Amino acid sequence: MPACARVRDPFFARAIARVALAASFAAAFATAGLAQTARPQPEGPSAIAPPRVATSAERQMVVAANPIAADVGRQILRQGGSAVDAAIAMQMVLTLVEPQSSGIGGGGFLLHYQAETKKVEAYDGRETAPAGATPEMFLDADGRPLTFADAALGGHAVGVPGVVRLLEMAHDDHGRLPWARLFEPAMRLAADGFAISARLHRLIADTPQLKEFPATRAYFFDADGNPKPVGTRLTNPELAETLRVIANGGAQAFYNGGVGRAMVRAVRENGKPGTLTHEDLKAYKAIKREAVCGAYRTYRICGMGPPSSGGVAILQTMGILERFDLRSLAPNSAAAVHLIAEAGKLAFADRNRFLADPEFEHVPVERLIDRRYLAGRAKLVNAERAMGRAEPGRINTRASRAPDADSELPATSHISVVDGAGNAVALTTSIERAFGSHVMARGFLLNNQMTDFALRPREGETPNINRVEPGKRPRSSMSPTIVLDRENRLVMTLGSPGGPRIIPYVAKTLVATLDWGLDPQRAVALPNFANLNGATELERDTAVAGLAADLRALGHEVTVGPMTSGLGVIQVVRRQGQTRLSGGADPRREGEALGD
Repeated sequence: MPACARVRDPFFARAIARVALAASFAAAFATAGLAQTARPQPEGPSAIAPPRVATSAERQMVVAANPIAADVGRQILRQGGSAVDAAIAMQMVLTLVEPQSSGIGGGGFLLHYQAETKKVEAYDGRETAPAGATPEMFLDADGRPLTFADAALGGHAVGVPGVVRLLEMAHDDHGRLPWARLFEPAMRLAADGFAISARLHRLIADTPQLKEFPATRAYFFDADGNPKPVGTRLTNPELAETLRVIANGGAQAFYNGGVGRAMVRAVRENGKPGTLTHEDLKAYKAIKREAVCGAYRTYRICGMGPPSSGGVAILQTMGILERFDLRSLAPNSAAAVHLIAEAGKLAFADRNRFLADPEFEHVPVERLIDRRYLAGRAKLVNAERAMGRAEPGRINTRASRAPDADSELPATSHISVVDGAGNAVALTTSIERAFGSHVMARGFLLNNQMTDFALRPREGETPNINRVEPGKRPRSSMSPTIVLDRENRLVMTLGSPGGPRIIPYVAKTLVATLDWGLDPQRAVALPNFANLNGATELERDTAVAGLAADLRALGHEVTVGPMTSGLGVIQVVRRQGQTRLSGGADPRREGEALGD
């Protein structure tokens, strides 16, 4: 279909018009001369949108990192779809309109809250290492780790995608609408096209390596090698056909047949060849796991357990902070940033030492989130002085493993949904770095999640806990989160992209809503800060950047730079016998909260 194809569906026409307006607005507010932080960003920053108010709704709501996807999710809910149905439809659209961040070529984690049973379920769709992968695959001829740039691009960086199996499993359990119907919006949009936003254009321009791969060069660049301009109608008939195949044949049709053959061929023919085989694709299974839950004041916070480090690290951070009177501290104050950063150090020390794929390593989850253990860790926090680098706690494990402090750089997206029945979804999906491996197959990008494993397989003679092994799932920081009250009623569903910073982004938002009483929009817009057991990072051009001197006086090493979160939050507000929903979308990206 030609790039100038007319949009036939007025629903999509309205959504695309809004994206074009947002693109021009964002371009007007774009900033230059980006400062550097201690750790690279998973995706480049966007201009922060002007202040907005929280979205309010009576029955149902969606939040997605792209307004076209959010429109689709709301439409699915209006058709009687469940929270899972809306999440599936939005994820298919994000594969098209936010290709740098997530898609069917990657993986993810989903939490589901069922209002009738008041139960939280966790679904693991993390990628796995192909059977041909080895612990030494990212070492050079001299036994030294490759640079991340050398490791991350090309077929050898591709793990077995998991998100399609994940979504099918969740739909089998909680879907209301037919599976095939959930693909129709993305199929139409892929065929008719969407307008390239200012954010997508900028990320393409900032990723010149895309031109080194024939498929991505043809898709994202014009004949002269320039990024296609903002507002260009981008069509993807190959993706439309791939989605049609999955819609009609289910996940099996994605992993087998022509789509599977195309993935294997692309991995073998682009950049350094990978080892992905048809057998790897056929063998992939999503896993239903126990959610990791813990108390925080009067609330119950539930997250994703290993191989994600997010749920455990957030529960540790909040469990340590529970010993302090955060309500008496002002947001954006040095005292608050200091305490949250110190708790983050301790959580990351344990994360790096103990967390990995539980099918391959003994992960002492219950011990790590035990209230008595966290009370002891909290005693290490001095309200008047930074502790320096934190050490992991003393926990006996079945095997000696070296910690992995490498940081993944996921290009990631988050979806939050509450449906008309009160069911909720928190879904975080990723293809790792921006535009993944840069390898494209059948209209979608493949992940480079293999670089979420430790590039160095051992320290001396001690194996790294997160080393590459065939069939293993790399450790992740993705942190879909659901909060309940004392009666196990839904309070909030939230999550964010941001690599390892996802954990402090979500923790900050929990403190902002549960302790400081901010509504979701004010909470997600609150300046970001993080400590991953190193420097305390402060978001540039915000109120917290002005705290650098005060924090240094407390003993912090401080860096200032862009911190590109993409938080999406829906909160249930119960007042005077009435219940409403309040939602917020991170102003640092293109997201939107929509509800009825």
